Amino acid sequence: MRAGRATAWPARPTQHNDSAKGRDTMANTWTYRENIHRADTDLSGFDVEATDGGIGKVDEATSDRDHIIVDTGFWIFGKRRLLPAGVVTRVDYDDEKVYVDMTKDQIKEAPDLDETVDRTSGDWDRDRDRYTTYFEPYIW
Repeated sequence: MRAGRATAWPARPTQHNDSAKGRDTMANTWTYRENIHRADTDLSGFDVEATDGGIGKVDEATSDRDHIIVDTGFWIFGKRRLLPAGVVTRVDYDDEKVYVDMTKDQIKEAPDLDETVDRTSGDWDRDRDRYTTYFEPYIW
């Protein structure tokens, strides 16, 4: 940085290639795995299953979003958690269940959903980076 110049946050988090795993981490974090999610199906109301049991229900999900919002109910004292699409391993449309590749404790330790951020604006682009940092180890 040159003296006298202020730095600004980038409009989008920096994408980087995790060469050890041969993948673009940012893209995989916020993208459903191939053949997992039908774009014409709303997952709202589906049960969410962690690797060690149920954690709540999908509170918000649309085909144009890159994440789901999970209402954990009493399990985490009424907290809602944002889970990126990359942690979804399977969707059972008959039983209305979404399976994620995380344990209950890992989800409990995830960042709280910031209800003040408009996830349809540039604010979301900037805020998404903190979620990416936490969820990277759980992404395919």
